[in-house]
Amino acid sequence: MSKYNREDIFRIVEEEDVAFIRLQFCDIFGMPKNLAITPSQLEKALNNEIMFDGSSVEGFVRTDESDMYLYPDIDTFEIYPWRPQSGKVARMFCNVYTLDRQPFQGDPRNVLKRVLEDAGKMGLQFKVDPELEFFLFGCDDDGRPVATSHENAGYFDVAPSDWGENVRRDIILNLEDMNFQVASSHHEIAPAQHEIDFDAESADRIADMIMTFKMAVKTIAKKHGLYATFMPKPKEGVNGSGMHINIMAEDLNGKNLFYDEKDVLKLSETAYQFIAGVLDHMDGITLVTNPLVNSYKRLVPGYDAPVDIAWSGSSANRSALIRIPSQKGAETQVEIRNPDATCNPYLALALCLAAGMDGIRRKLTPPEELHASVNADADNDMNPDRLPETLGEAIEAYSKDEFVKSVLGDQIYRKFLTAKKKEWREFRMCVTQWELKEYLDQY
Repeated sequence: MSKYNREDIFRIVEEEDVAFIRLQFCDIFGMPKNLAITPSQLEKALNNEIMFDGSSVEGFVRTDESDMYLYPDIDTFEIYPWRPQSGKVARMFCNVYTLDRQPFQGDPRNVLKRVLEDAGKMGLQFKVDPELEFFLFGCDDDGRPVATSHENAGYFDVAPSDWGENVRRDIILNLEDMNFQVASSHHEIAPAQHEIDFDAESADRIADMIMTFKMAVKTIAKKHGLYATFMPKPKEGVNGSGMHINIMAEDLNGKNLFYDEKDVLKLSETAYQFIAGVLDHMDGITLVTNPLVNSYKRLVPGYDAPVDIAWSGSSANRSALIRIPSQKGAETQVEIRNPDATCNPYLALALCLAAGMDGIRRKLTPPEELHASVNADADNDMNPDRLPETLGEAIEAYSKDEFVKSVLGDQIYRKFLTAKKKEWREFRMCVTQWELKEYLDQY
């Protein structure tokens, strides 16, 4: 059921003194883009007549096929509470269409939509509950962010140790004004690291919410004179920032399909098959869920990040890719722990859900549960497969996975691969401070 109709949008814009409406979308790397219009152009926008140059957007199209349409999703209309209250700014997420009025295959939002339509044909609907972590740092005299903080707070600490408490409070109040149902927030393990969690929603709405969340966090942190970063590992020797994804599968009547009272772990056959599908494909998916060179500095043993392509029913096992949260019954979920918030949420969710669905279709059985973290240095048959350890390894796995290509579509698959190969090549040519420290005076 729709939240708004066209008349609602016109009425709200007039009553709330909205001066600008941002028609928002994103490139294949999850970077937000928008075209701002005034209320005089709103009718044209709602008639799907607003065009833009797709050749200027990373990963979209060539110059000779650049004209594209923005189709606003009116249910995503929200007013930015942090902008001026006179002449307000609102936004609507948009789907991208080609000149011949067909859904653009390179639109990440369209990729997730296709997967969810496929899920519906299987009698499935997914709810997702993400856990987003970020750091709050200061800036230098030129206003550039620096990865330093004088704060020394730790897990669940409070003010005055937690210097970011008021920033988190401000972020949450703004998010609630945009109809977020914020579940909890707290200081994370590393100094200056924070986490805000919101309630589970449908997968497509959650992807939009993740985009909004990151913009809100960065914008409000700046108002407090700080810089918020979702960079996975901005500092050595401390935990990195992830974006755990908790997934719940329901039938079309809202019954939790991952729960079985009779099973020792209270998991259904569907849940085991879903887990098996994610494990089967995660090697190739990791390039999308962890897309940066820096992402793999987080995925190392000893810092509460997953390294094993394995699953565990124990919420205490931190090395497994998948674990099962302690809530059961109607709250039974599967938690995928490797993604970080630098990913494109539409593509990451599409791939994780499609992988699980593939496991259900093929009736896969997961490997034996990993009961304890394995020795990272051991080389024996007891060790599970490991997640890629570098962007280069992730590129290799992605390149070999036809399943990933089938979900993303040829255009996004190729353009994403080309960009990541370039990033890895540039990093390999870079001489790091570690190399200078280790080698310069030795050889």
